[in-house]
Amino acid sequence: MIFHVLTIFPEFFEGPFAHGVVKRAQDAGILEIRIHNLRDWTNDRHQTVDDRPFGGGEGMVLKPEPIFRAVESIVARAPAANPARCRVVLLSAQGRLFHQTVANQLAAENRELLLICGRYEGVDERVAEHLADDEISIGNYVLSGGELAAAVVIDTVARLLPGVLGNETSAAFDSFQDSGHGEGLLDCPHWTRPAEFRGWKVPEVLLNGNHQEIRRFRREAALEKTTRLRPDLTAASRPAPAPQLPVPQAGASPGLTAPALSPASHEPASYQPASRAEGPPQGKIEN
Repeated sequence: MIFHVLTIFPEFFEGPFAHGVVKRAQDAGILEIRIHNLRDWTNDRHQTVDDRPFGGGEGMVLKPEPIFRAVESIVARAPAANPARCRVVLLSAQGRLFHQTVANQLAAENRELLLICGRYEGVDERVAEHLADDEISIGNYVLSGGELAAAVVIDTVARLLPGVLGNETSAAFDSFQDSGHGEGLLDCPHWTRPAEFRGWKVPEVLLNGNHQEIRRFRREAALEKTTRLRPDLTAASRPAPAPQLPVPQAGASPGLTAPALSPASHEPASYQPASRAEGPPQGKIEN
């Protein structure tokens, strides 16, 4: 899979993708990340990419001309010069919420993904309306730019691609996945050696070697943790599933924004962890 990132700060990405599974996947040829400098598609000697907003107000707005030129140039290089082979996503605080279901769909599409990083006060609305296939936000907060959001999207999608993770079943049991412990649950708690630390013991069921009991315990623990920490993911608060991602047609610039997708429901929990208020049996924890 090929990821494209359109940004005015290409040097930002020298760090995030130089480590971990994404770096190993690039070295193995499983994925490729191409960083494009938006200023390369400007025509003036100052390489201007922004201007004041019509109607007044604070901040500057990214201009449409260099973004359109850049995207059209990058998309033209897609296989068989088919625009439908490349999904164009504008990253902005006004976009629909990015979550695991969207990541799964992007990973399964087998298409190039072009991420436009917004900056300043925002991006000229004509980019969202007439150029981007989708507009995505990674959360209900405002960043200084779309670069961090692009890194989040790439890392989330990349680890779902075949061969990226050392264990192919690892992603299936991630939080929010529709597989593993159940549809959209948080991942279960995990423990490692030593079996007892400062008086806190690992649950005995994880030490007995009975894999059926371990699976049952982990699902109950995942249900309990989801109910306790993320009640919004439980059955009572889940809306009906939304449609799939919009698919652009060759030669078209749909500028679609599909509604957010939501995971499905699941059962109440029966696993009960130790109270967070309880201290260790053998004295206090020291910093």
